[in-house]
Amino acid sequence: MLCPVCESPQCQVFQTVGDRTYLRCPTCLATFLHPDQRPGPDAERAEYQLHQNAQDDAHYRRFLRKLSDPLLQRLPPASHGLDYGCGPGPALAALLREAGHTVALYDPFFQPDPSVLSSTYGFITCTEVIEHFHQPAAEFRRFDALLAPGGWLALMTNFQTDDSRFAGWHYRRDPTHVVFYREATLQWLAKHHGWRCEIPCPNVALMQKPGSRS
Repeated sequence: MLCPVCESPQCQVFQTVGDRTYLRCPTCLATFLHPDQRPGPDAERAEYQLHQNAQDDAHYRRFLRKLSDPLLQRLPPASHGLDYGCGPGPALAALLREAGHTVALYDPFFQPDPSVLSSTYGFITCTEVIEHFHQPAAEFRRFDALLAPGGWLALMTNFQTDDSRFAGWHYRRDPTHVVFYREATLQWLAKHHGWRCEIPCPNVALMQKPGSRS
C-alpha cells in the first residue's frame, strides 16, 4: 500500500484500535488510517460544523499565535497569502490582516473558490488541516506550485511522538484525522520539495521555498 504522504510502497500495519487500522511508512514515518476507513465528505462536513473556532474567540486566537507570531517575524511587509483550509471562521486570516497582510481564503467545504488556486502567494497557512488530507502528496505538490519563490508554507498539526500512547491519543480519536505526522515526516517533505524547514515551537513547521521575490 502506498504512503499517502511520500508515496512509498513499503507501508506496514502499525496498530489496530477498535475497528480502525493504522499503517506506518518506513520512509517518511507518517502514520495513516487505512484508506478504506476514511470518512466520506458528508461525515467530514458534519464533524467540522461541530468545531467552535470563532474569529473573535480570544482563546482560539492565542492558540493560532503559536503559528502566526513566528510567521509574521519572517514575512516582508504587506505580503499576500492564502489561508488554505480556513474553515467557517477564518480567525488566522483575521490575525494576519490585522498585521498588514492580505489573505485569500480557500476551503473545500466552506470557501470552495477555485479561482484562488490559480495565483501564487508569498505565504500559505494551513492550521489543523494537513491531518485531514486524504491525498497529502498531491496537496503538498499543490502548495509548491502555489508558493512564489521565497514564499513560506506555515503548518500546524499535532506531531505524533509516542507510539505507546497512540491508541489513547486525543488527536487520533477525531474521526476526520487520517494522517499523523512526525517532525521527521515534515522534514522529509521539506527535503523532497527543496524547501528549508524550521520548527519554531512544538507542532508548528515553517517551510520556505528557495528563490528570491521579484
